[in-house]
Amino acid sequence: MGLVGRAPSPARRPPPPLLSSTHAPRATNNKMSVQIFGIKNSQATRAAERFFKERRVAIHFVDVKQKPMAPGEIKRFIERFGLTGLLDTEGTAYIDAGLKYMKLSDASLLERIEREPKLLRLPLIRGAGRLSVGHDEDSWKAMLAGAS
Repeated sequence: MGLVGRAPSPARRPPPPLLSSTHAPRATNNKMSVQIFGIKNSQATRAAERFFKERRVAIHFVDVKQKPMAPGEIKRFIERFGLTGLLDTEGTAYIDAGLKYMKLSDASLLERIEREPKLLRLPLIRGAGRLSVGHDEDSWKAMLAGAS
């Protein structure tokens, strides 16, 4: 037989129980948000995401493999840390590209970074008027302290 003309089943799920005030979800830290530039499968990027999520900070994640950083954004980090401070000189991408033995101009190095974001010490994080490069929990804690 078909389902046409059939009455709905009387057995339905009960509504979820109401939470008491002691079990209400904690509010997020609305005062603070961070922007994380990284690669989704990077261990350091995942550590940064976890650090800020545990502290209920709003995260805006930018996967630099999918969407390259804007030139102005890169410039902001370069002004603070210098171009060589952003490079992961110990990383396999840097070594495999032979950059250890090459002398490149800043412009050609920036072009390489745009093509291959793994050359950067990721994650790059911006929040509370501060910047951080790489896995740097002390800097992340300073961001949180600066926002309060």
